[in-house]
Formats: sequence, structure tokens, C-alpha cells
Amino acid sequence: MATISSPGIGSGLDVQSIVTQLVALEKAPIKQLQTQATSFQTRLSTYGTIKSQVSALGDAAAKLSTSSGWNAVTASSSNATAIGVTAAAGAQATSITMQVQQLAKAQSAASGAVPTGSAMGSGTLTIALGSWATGSFEAGAGAPVSVAIAAEDSLSAIAAKINEAGSGVSATVLRDASGERLLLRSKETGEANGFQISAVDGDGADGNDLGRLAFNPGSGSGMGQTQAGQNALATVNGVSISTASNRLSDTLPGLTIQLSQVTTEPVEIDITVDMDTAKKNIQSFVDAYNTLSTTLATATRYDEATKRAGALQGDSTATGLQNALRSMMRSVTSSSPFERLSAIGIEVKTGGTLEIKTDKLDAALSNLDGVKALFTATSSDPTARGFGLKVKAFADGLVAADGLVSNKTTSIQTSIKRNGLEQERVNDRAARVELRLLAQYNAMDAAVGRLNGLGAFVSQQIALWNRSSS
Repeated sequence: MATISSPGIGSGLDVQSIVTQLVALEKAPIKQLQTQATSFQTRLSTYGTIKSQVSALGDAAAKLSTSSGWNAVTASSSNATAIGVTAAAGAQATSITMQVQQLAKAQSAASGAVPTGSAMGSGTLTIALGSWATGSFEAGAGAPVSVAIAAEDSLSAIAAKINEAGSGVSATVLRDASGERLLLRSKETGEANGFQISAVDGDGADGNDLGRLAFNPGSGSGMGQTQAGQNALATVNGVSISTASNRLSDTLPGLTIQLSQVTTEPVEIDITVDMDTAKKNIQSFVDAYNTLSTTLATATRYDEATKRAGALQGDSTATGLQNALRSMMRSVTSSSPFERLSAIGIEVKTGGTLEIKTDKLDAALSNLDGVKALFTATSSDPTARGFGLKVKAFADGLVAADGLVSNKTTSIQTSIKRNGLEQERVNDRAARVELRLLAQYNAMDAAVGRLNGLGAFVSQQIALWNRSSS
């Protein structure tokens, strides 16, 4: 109990000190509220960590819950410089032999040299895409593109207009000692992606013939061809193929093959199942589970050594979650031939964490489809589904807006808000008490002061009367 002391000045009462100590007594409940607030914040932070770790576990389980998590393959080429290969998940394991006789090339043409900056004449250039494979031009499905040329346009200005027109042809200007030339090249390789250019001169009297930029082999005028468009030619297991691109993305399902060089001997391409990716996904699942399990164990236990309780000791939600996870890891699925995680070497250790027995897992992976089924098996009974599906559904439910962890987080936030309001009420009440006490003690102090003054005057008068009587 606080002691009220007076320094003995003024009226004999230290009003401010008395009021301060009485207000401190009024504020005493706030210490307990502040301690509760700290505890709430710690619990909220811990549940935030748990929510994040539950999400990570769900993500790891999701990778194992579908076929794509088990269908990773690796591709190799005996001559990757000449033929590169990549394989998408799900590609069939196989081996093929390839040879490249010819690479695909884009058609290109060049004009004759003219003095740098020369005007080429006004008119229109019309660019059409198609094939020259038969010796004459066969237009493709796309509509020709016309480019208007002004009388003062140089080759640089014409190249810029062609590039802006989106005609399927790229243009650039080459300069050397003889002057400058216009270079044109199809944007795509292959026989069917060649081009033809016709020119209509707008002013035959200006001395500048726009026909110099036409392209029609065999006409004897205009630009000359520097490279004919051609397809890539190769063989796959002895079967000849022809393709407009050096990048084969749909020739063999799931494989992307890049042709870079003509080969002089067969190139071996091997597609094999990628066990390392499967092992990595399993390890990520175990690591995510262990992280969450360790957090829950630490938060719910009492440490005898430090005499400190975990942030969630006695929290039924955390304890229930911990027990549910451990029970799930020991449950069975409807898959065959493996029904439990322990059957493939994933065992529950003392304390609740998981441990991978590498030798046992490697042996189980010799039956990849069986291990895959352990994580992906479907069932009308949710508890008998594969562990990937089961854990993912469990994790999604926990962190959903109305899930167990989300609801617990909301509940703690509500408690924090209520605690803050309680602290405000205590402080408001103490402030009102302080004002009332100050008013009362100041009034009392003034009254005591007046009485003391009156007492001194009476004592003085009595002393005077006594001297007069003597």
C-alpha cells in the first residue's frame, strides 16, 4: 500500500505528491493489461509465422499432388553445339538419332551501290511474302504491304519506312567506299517466307528510277538476291524431315530441338526420367513439414531449463493442430503398393518431425508410379487420398478466410483491440480522478491555510490581552 508523505511546506500538505500517488493506485490495473497486451502480440506474431509455414507446406504438397510434379525429365545431346534439346515435363523417355543436312535460312537481297544520301525517286514499293521454291513467285496468304516513297527519300529513310510498315521484311543500310546499299532480309526463315518487291515510279522525268529497289529475280534489274530462303533438312532415326525453322518445337511431343550446325555424323539424343527433381520435391515437403512441426512444438511446450513457457502453451488450437498433423503423417492412403509414408522411407521421429531414409526411398523410387500414387491417389474418403492431395487440402483449409488459423488470428486481434480499449478506460478514469483530487486537495489546502492564518491572529490577540492585564 502506498504511503502518503508531506514535505511540510505551505499549508503543511504536499498536494501534488498526494494526488500523484493516489492516481498511481488508480492506474495499477494497467500493468496487468500491458502484460496481457505483450502476450497477445507474441501470440499473434507466432500465429502469423504458423500461417506462413502452413502455406509453405501446402505449396510443397501441391507439387506432389499432380502428375506434373513427377513427370520431370532430362534431355541430353551428344553434340549440343550442333543440336540442342530441352524436354518439357511429361515428355516420354526415349532415345533418338539425328543428323542435320541443311539449316533453315532467311531470304535476303541487296541493291546496287549509290552515293551516300542520294534520293531514290518517288513512288510506291509493294512487298509481298511467299515462296520462290518453284522458280517463280507464289504469294502467301498475307496481303501485300505498300510503302510510299517521297522524292527526297534516301536509302536510310526508305529503310526506316519499310521497317515501320510491318511487311515481314527487315531493312538496313550498308555503307562502304563505293557508297551505300539497301539490304533486305525476311524476318522468318524457310522457303515459304521469301519476298517479292514491285516498284511503281511516281516521276519518270526526275532521273531517279525507284525500280532500282524492286526485287524480282530474272527480270535483269532491281535488287539482287544474296541468299535464297531455305528450309532446314534433317533426319530423325533415318526419317527425313523438312522445317522452315531451325527451332523444332512440335516435331517430337514434349521436345524442343535447336538446330545450329550441319552435322557430319549422327547425334544421339536421350530423354530420361529426372529422379533428382522427384527427390527434391519430396525433400521440400519434408522440410516444410518439419519447420511447421518445430514451430508448434516450441510454441506449446514449457522449457524446464529456462523456466519459460512457450507463446502458445495451453492454447488448444495450436495443440489440436499439432496433433492433427502428426496423425496425418501416420495415416494411410488408398494407393498401392505403398499406403504409408514410412513404406517409402519417410518416417516420423520422436518429437514429431519427419526423417527420410535415403536407401529406402531410392529403392521405392524404382517403382516411380507407386511412389507417385502415394501422393496423388484419389478417393471418395478425404482421409484416404494421396498425401499430396490430403496435406494440400488440409493446409488450404487452415489458411482460408474462415479457416482455423485465420479465425484464431482474428480472435487474437480482437483481444488486442479490446485490451487497448481497457487501457484507454483506465487512463481516462485516472485522469478524471486526478482532476477531482487536485480540485479537492487544493480547496482543502486553501481552507487549512485560512484557518492557520486565523489561528495565528487569535494567538497574537490573546498574547496582547495577557500583556495588557499584567
